[in-house]
Amino acid sequence: MERKKIVTQHYFRLIISSMIVGLASALLAFTLKHLTEYFEHHLFNAVNSGYTSLFIILPSVGITTIYFLRKYLFQNRKNKGITEIYKTLDQRKDHLPLFKIPSHFFNGFLTVIFGGSTGVEVSTVVATATIGNYAYEKEFSARMYKRELICAGVVGGVAILFTSPLAGFLFAMEVIARKTRKSLIIACTASALVSWAFIEFFDPETILTHPVTEWTYAAIPFFIILSILGGGLSVYFTLLVTRMKKLFGNISNNFIRVNLGAIAVGILIFFFPSLYGDSYHGLHEILNKPLELSSATPILFLLAVAVLKPLASALTLGAGGDGGVFAPSIVAGAFLGLMVAFVGNTYFGMNLTPINFALLGAAVTLSASLYAPFTSVVLICNLLPDGYNLFVPILICCFISHQFAKKLLPYNVYTYDFYLNSKASS
Repeated sequence: MERKKIVTQHYFRLIISSMIVGLASALLAFTLKHLTEYFEHHLFNAVNSGYTSLFIILPSVGITTIYFLRKYLFQNRKNKGITEIYKTLDQRKDHLPLFKIPSHFFNGFLTVIFGGSTGVEVSTVVATATIGNYAYEKEFSARMYKRELICAGVVGGVAILFTSPLAGFLFAMEVIARKTRKSLIIACTASALVSWAFIEFFDPETILTHPVTEWTYAAIPFFIILSILGGGLSVYFTLLVTRMKKLFGNISNNFIRVNLGAIAVGILIFFFPSLYGDSYHGLHEILNKPLELSSATPILFLLAVAVLKPLASALTLGAGGDGGVFAPSIVAGAFLGLMVAFVGNTYFGMNLTPINFALLGAAVTLSASLYAPFTSVVLICNLLPDGYNLFVPILICCFISHQFAKKLLPYNVYTYDFYLNSKASS
């Protein structure tokens, strides 16, 4: 009886702690998300309205600023993305230092607003995980609940970024925790409930607003083709990121390392402005022109953005920018899906719906990049108000792309990096 009482008390403290962590993480994610959107939008429009040559140097401004912040403010302590969370979870005595919160916040913000071709998602994930780790260190709950509080922080961050508490819950369980137990479910559920309330009151708007139509069985062959292409695109992205990090890591001159990658990104943006920042603006622009898409948009443009977005992201990360695979996978996959729809409509006489294929392309590419099909299904369905109209094909195609990517490459961008880091330090 006494043991049951103690367990109940532990769970009660865990719930309260997870709710506090979830709320703090939601506030951080909300602030970073909307600040980045505001400044990215205004800076892009200002340059794009007549000073397009500035696109070439803007990424250098952002990444150079990050370099000096890292050197002087954060004392040369580097950020290594989600691999830091894995290391912390696998080694109980290792913790995420508190500086990770401002470091990832400022680095993610500066990277994206100046055109670095990533998103703030991974910056948010690590910063919110640090909030959970801090709550653990301060003994807000029992000492056995480190993983639970870190995951509670991640739930809050991802939920706000994608307006989906369920996506935050699944990402924390599927990608971060990598295991299931009662205490994890309790902590993540408590954080998800707080995030849901926060979204309902403060941030209910989805990333995309375009209507999704019902899918037809005639589109199934093209869905399958897109699933395989999306899996291949994710592997291409993974290899680019790991190889670019290795390539730039061998450059000892800091000035050359930062500016070589950043200027290369700037040149890509100059020719393809859709690659600027997280590129959601480019996706909005192309989706707002459905008639042009079905009749006049060149296939090479859609293919170029799908292929160059991962390259621009890999160069950004190699040069020292902050970011990860979320936004690049979503955008590259969406453009890939639009290309498949364009080919089907133009050369095979189909009547494929572009927005459906954009959503499916984003889902299959993200699923293969994260190695997290359940998270990807829910996250992508929540990008649009009626995205769940495509739930069945997205679910099936995410598993196809996930399995195809596993056959091509047994490590995703997170576990592969972790493997490399572990081998380098052993």
